Amino acid sequence: MIEKISIKPRKKPDYCIPRSWLFDEYDGEVKFEDERAFVEPASYFESIIKWIVQKKEKGIDYTKSLSLQKNIKDRDWIRKSVIYSSLVRSTTAYNHKGFGRFEQDDILGYRESGTFLKMIALLPHLVKLGVDVLYLLPVTQSSHIFRKGEIGSPYSVKDFLKIDSKYHDPLLEGWNVDDEFLVLVEACHILGIRVILDFIPRTAARDCNLILEHPDWFYWIKVDDLADYKPPKIPHLGFCQPDFENMKKIYDQEQVIKHIGKFTFDPKKIDPDKWEKIKKDSNEENFMYNIAKHFSLVTAPGFSDWINDPQPTWDDVTFLRLYLDHPVTAEGKISKDQAPYVLFDVIKASRFPGRVQNKELWDYIASVIPYFQKRFGIDGIRLDMGHALPDELEQIIIKNARMYDPSFVFVAEELEMHRAKEAKEAGYDVIIGNSWWMLPRVHEKTYEFVQSVAVNVELPYIACAETPDTPRIAHRKDGKFKHLVAFLCAFAPNGVLMINSGQEIEETQPMNLGLDNDACGRFTLSCEDEFQGKLAFFDHYAMHWKKSELTDFLSEIIELRRQFLDLIVNGTYRPVYLSWQDGKTANISYWKDNKAIIIVANLDESERDIGIELEKTYGKVLDIQDVEFWSKSNWQQERPSKTLVCKLKGYDFALYKIDFK
Repeated sequence: MIEKISIKPRKKPDYCIPRSWLFDEYDGEVKFEDERAFVEPASYFESIIKWIVQKKEKGIDYTKSLSLQKNIKDRDWIRKSVIYSSLVRSTTAYNHKGFGRFEQDDILGYRESGTFLKMIALLPHLVKLGVDVLYLLPVTQSSHIFRKGEIGSPYSVKDFLKIDSKYHDPLLEGWNVDDEFLVLVEACHILGIRVILDFIPRTAARDCNLILEHPDWFYWIKVDDLADYKPPKIPHLGFCQPDFENMKKIYDQEQVIKHIGKFTFDPKKIDPDKWEKIKKDSNEENFMYNIAKHFSLVTAPGFSDWINDPQPTWDDVTFLRLYLDHPVTAEGKISKDQAPYVLFDVIKASRFPGRVQNKELWDYIASVIPYFQKRFGIDGIRLDMGHALPDELEQIIIKNARMYDPSFVFVAEELEMHRAKEAKEAGYDVIIGNSWWMLPRVHEKTYEFVQSVAVNVELPYIACAETPDTPRIAHRKDGKFKHLVAFLCAFAPNGVLMINSGQEIEETQPMNLGLDNDACGRFTLSCEDEFQGKLAFFDHYAMHWKKSELTDFLSEIIELRRQFLDLIVNGTYRPVYLSWQDGKTANISYWKDNKAIIIVANLDESERDIGIELEKTYGKVLDIQDVEFWSKSNWQQERPSKTLVCKLKGYDFALYKIDFK
C-alpha cells in the first residue's frame, strides 16, 4: 500500500520540520533557520516513500510480520534487537507553521501533533541509529472524558479494536487512519524493523465502548459516591502486596465495608427497559453522560493492587470484570446479593481468582492481539499488567497469538528482576526489568547490577537508561552519566538494548511520573518554554529536536553492539579479573572460539589505572594474537599482552577486542 501514498503539492516550502529530521537524500527546495528547516511537504514525504519503496523485494507481503515473511519459528530475534520506544503523538509532534505556539491543527492545515505519516518520515533516523524494533505505546482509540491533562492518557482505551483518529495526517486526503497505520508497519518491515505494540487487557477507559453491549463487564458506583471514592487504607499493614491471610482480615475493616457498600449492579440489570431506551438514544460519545443522568451511576475508577499505595485513584480507567463471582477470599465475608466490587484481591486476579470465569469477556480479550496480527502484521506485544491477570487467561492470550505466529514475542511488564523466572514459565520472552533504576545510580547500584543482578536473571530484560515512565537520563545528575549508562546498556549481560524516544536528543522532560519520580519531576524546562510542566502521556507535547552529539554516540555504540552481537548473545560471559578491585570498576567479558571482548567502566569521578588479567579471566593459558582498544569513537592498536593496562578518566569506559589462540 505504501506506493499509493500521494500528497497534494503546496506552492512553496512552508512546512517546518526539525533540521535533524531532514532526510539526507531529499533534493527539493529547503530553507534553514537555526535548528529548523522549511520544506514543501509533498516532495519531502514522497522522497522518503521513494527511498523506502526502492528497498522492497518482489514477492514479499510486508503487511505480515517479519517472521511470517521469512518463515521464522523461534523468538530469539528479540535477544538480538535494538528497540526504539515511541509515543507517536509526541515523538513526531512539531510546530509545522514555524511561528507562534504549538497547536494540534494549525492555520496552514498542518497537524502539529504526531501522525503515522510523520513516523514513516522518521524511519531514516531510526535506521541511522541502528534500530530494528519500533515499540509503540498504545495507538488505539483513547477516551476524552475523565481524562488527565489536556488530551488524556493513551492507556485509557475507549475501543480496543480501533486506531485513534488523531494519528491521521490531513496531508493524506481520502485516507483512513487504519490504512495509515498499516503503511507504517509495512514501511518498517521493508526496512527490516519489527513493530511491537502495547496491549492493556486488565483496564479500559471509563466510557469504553464495550459498555454499550456489556455493562455487566464493568464495576459501577453511584455518582454521589464518586467524590470521596478511593482505595481503603489499612494503616496497620503498611505498604504491601495482598496475601490470603491479610485479605481475609481486611474484609472486617470498617473502611473496607464502607468501600464495598458504594458499589451497585450495572444499569442494565437494574432496569433493562430504561437501559435499552438509553442505548437507543445514545452514541459512543455521550452514552456515559446519559447513564449518569438517568441512572446516577458511573464506572468505578481504578487503583493500585498494593495495599496503602500512596498514589491516587486512576480516574481515567476502570477495571474489567474478569469473574462473575467474588474472589475466594471474600467467602463468608460479604452477603450473597453484594454487587460486583473492586478491592485489592479483585484487581490481583492472578493471586485471587474467582470460580466463575466471565468467559465471553475472556474470549474478547484473547481475540484482540490476533486481530492486530492479521490486520496489521505486528511482531510482538508488551502485555500491560499481565502479572495481574488470571494465569489461565494469560496463557490463552499468549497461545492465541502464537497459534498464528510462532515467533510472536511477549514482553512482560515485570519490573522486579527476580520475577523473570515466573515470566519465563508463563511464556514471556523478555521482561522490562529495573536497569533504568539501578544503572543511573552509578555510585550505589551500577556495579551490583552489572556484576550480579544482570548476570543471574533468567530471562532477557530491557536494558535502558530511561523508559517512558521514568526520569530522563539527560536530567539525572544534569546528564553526567548519559554516555556511561548508555554504553553499559549496550553490553550488559542478558540485556535487550532500548532507546527511549527523545533520549538521543537529550530531552529532559519526562513523559510520565510513573516510576522513580515525584510531582516536581515534570518541571525540567525553562519557565519560558511552552511545554514546562507538561507530560506527553496526558498533554500536547513536542520534543526539543536538535542536533546532538549523543545521537551519533548512540549510533556508534549500537553499531559496536551489532559487530559483536554473536559474542554477546552466544558467547560465554565471564567477570573480568582485574589487578585490583574496589567495586568501582564495572566489568564484562564475552568469549567465543578465538575471540573476546572486554568492557570496563569507571564508576568513580577519579582517574584510575587498572590491569586486566586475560588468562585469569579466561581461566586458561592464552596466546594473545591481537588487541584493539575503543573509547569514544577511536580504535587504537594495543601491544598484545596477557595483562592489559587500562587508564580510565572519571566515569570513562572502554572496550577491548581480543584475538587469541
